[in-house]
Amino acid sequence: MEEQRTDCLVLGGGIAGLTFAIKMADRGWSVAVLVKAGLLDCATNFAQGGIASVFSAEDSFESHVADTLDAGAGLCDRETVEMVVRAGPPLVRELIDLGVRFSKSEESDEYDLGREGGHSARRILHAGDITGAEILRALLEAARARPKIRLLENRVAVDLLTRRRHGRGATRDGAADGCLGAYVLDPASGEVETWRARATVLATGGGGKVYLYTTNPDTASGDGVAMAYRAGLPVANLEFFQFHPTCLYHPYAKSFLISEALRGEGGVLRRIDGGTFAESYDARGALAPRDIVARAIDAEMKRTGDDHVCLDMTALDPAFLVKRFPNIHAKCMSLGIDMRERPIPVVPAAHYMCGGVTTDRQAVTALPGLYAIGEVACTGLHGANRLASNSLLEGLVFADAAARHAGEWLGAGGSGEEVGVAAWDPGRAVDSDEQVVVSHGWDEIRRVMWNYVGIVRSDRRLTRARRRIELLRAEIHEFYWRSKVTKGIVELRNLATLANLSIESAIRRRESRGLHFNRDCRERDDTLWRRPSVIRRGEPGMFDG
Repeated sequence: MEEQRTDCLVLGGGIAGLTFAIKMADRGWSVAVLVKAGLLDCATNFAQGGIASVFSAEDSFESHVADTLDAGAGLCDRETVEMVVRAGPPLVRELIDLGVRFSKSEESDEYDLGREGGHSARRILHAGDITGAEILRALLEAARARPKIRLLENRVAVDLLTRRRHGRGATRDGAADGCLGAYVLDPASGEVETWRARATVLATGGGGKVYLYTTNPDTASGDGVAMAYRAGLPVANLEFFQFHPTCLYHPYAKSFLISEALRGEGGVLRRIDGGTFAESYDARGALAPRDIVARAIDAEMKRTGDDHVCLDMTALDPAFLVKRFPNIHAKCMSLGIDMRERPIPVVPAAHYMCGGVTTDRQAVTALPGLYAIGEVACTGLHGANRLASNSLLEGLVFADAAARHAGEWLGAGGSGEEVGVAAWDPGRAVDSDEQVVVSHGWDEIRRVMWNYVGIVRSDRRLTRARRRIELLRAEIHEFYWRSKVTKGIVELRNLATLANLSIESAIRRRESRGLHFNRDCRERDDTLWRRPSVIRRGEPGMFDG
């Protein structure tokens, strides 16, 4: 099959990937944006709360920085936090110039700023309760208007192309490594395409589907982290997986998030018996950072044996609730839950991967020519726990930083001499007649992670999880190499890799901090563990992915 070529290959089409693509196209470079499913099947599209940025005279950069550092439990990189917070307002204004319609106050022309857990001021710009969908709409319109950008749906990235592993000729030996693009599966044809690029961007999002219950879309299977790990790049902080405290509890509601903004507007967490409890765990109550609130709910459910807790909005003005949260109101009403009159049943669910592929402040990875932006990256912003609504901000800021670096890098000759690349070789792989391996493996990984590597962990649970995932990983590895690749097989392989990396990171961290809580080492240890946990392929005990 003929090679596909572009200046910039972007894997993923959320806020980070599309922002990078638009900025590079405006600099004159050709860009191909490949998404695994449809253009709307990304985490950005489902983001409800908003984007945190200092837009009020009553707020300050210093306050936003302090809130981020506090939520991150000592593991944030202060310089990164400072950079992101200060870069936020002008980049948000660029979104507005692209056509994003953030909600405004009825009393003035000012933006209606929301507040969420961990924030000391109102600084969340939102578009009702469908902020991500509004941002994605505007970015897609802008991308489609630029001839330099190609948007391709239903393309599944299989592996990164590297100079040392896939390059042909004498330059392969002894030369500096670099990223040359990616092998990409077209599920419609079953063919694996070779995509060549001078700059490649991982914008693949997170890995919430590694857990049984998650707010993430089905595409979130940790693909970028797994591909980067197989390419030899360091990954970090994968023990820190954020569980959103309030996912709608209903048999017919799949992964529907109840935004933290409801608590920001005065929602009260209650047990089924009506009693409140959040204040018993933290003085900030329901507005404490997410790790604290999620553990509080988990503890109450375990103590009482209840299947869920409740978020009570009934004290608020009914008309305000419908106007401020139209999407959530409509969804709840479709299931017979009127939040104006009765509490909403909620449970915690896996929500955000705070670790990822390590980068510097320009989104540059350890592999020349490869960038990582958005949830797939570990930039130092989130530390051990992400502050609410900092995720869209991070994607925006690091997409801009990556575009500035990539533009200069490509302009200076960037990727170096041309190197031939071997086409995809399926070897002796055959069509599989055992798809049950995919469905069973997917289910077992997610249950193991939910039961043993969840909100509260222990040494025994983590050891059990490691043994089970190692066995599954070996089976999946064998299955992958003897079967022709499919979307399901690729995702399962990546899911097993992410599970293994998360478990290993959790076992190594001998303390409790932020989102990682181990009953057998409950205290935070700033003497030994105030540092990122980094794993690289080839370390003792680690598999090849």
